[in-house]
Amino acid sequence: MSELPQLDPVIHAQARLRVTVALAGLRTGDQITFPRLQQLLDMTAGNLSTHLRKLEDAEYVEITKAYEHRTPVTLVRLTGRGRAAFESYTQALHQLLDATGGD
Repeated sequence: MSELPQLDPVIHAQARLRVTVALAGLRTGDQITFPRLQQLLDMTAGNLSTHLRKLEDAEYVEITKAYEHRTPVTLVRLTGRGRAAFESYTQALHQLLDATGGD
């Protein structure tokens, strides 16, 4: 039996996986506002901020602060590195699931 793949621990935490899945659903380069992402995931602002910080530290997401009509706006997008990490994560997950279905 070949060695089983490791799952990326940055993405694997349930909340960060949900964030990554939501961002991966956007077109490459597209952004979502922090409040919209918070609403979509039904997470508190503090919880979402904590998980975004972990993803940002890994360079999987980029957070941009901007102004729209003099109102501060926080935008979040999945980076190329984050998209590649998510693709690797899903491939590893499929390999793990395939390895258990061989009997």
